Amino acid sequence: MKATIKTQGQQFTVSEGDILTVNRYPGTEKGATVEIKDVLAAGEGEAFKVGTPTLPGAVVSATILENKRGTKVIVFKKKKRKGMERKRGHRQELSVIKINSIKA
Repeated sequence: MKATIKTQGQQFTVSEGDILTVNRYPGTEKGATVEIKDVLAAGEGEAFKVGTPTLPGAVVSATILENKRGTKVIVFKKKKRKGMERKRGHRQELSVIKINSIKA
């Protein structure tokens, strides 16, 4: 069974056993279970259902495998002939999750 979910501001099409990298879930540790209730569509073939905007009662269960930080992104801004240069770095907080079950 496949499902399209919305989590942490992004949409993913997932099936059981998939591993995703998403923005970090606040206040969670490695091994915690997360329930995603924003299921936009679920099913396969004749049993495929689309929500308006979400499916009522549909839940996707996932386990957090790891909390980590992404690669460094350099933000460099410059204004010509003004002498203005600014360099900043950013590392995004990420969670690696594994989809356990899809209930629609």
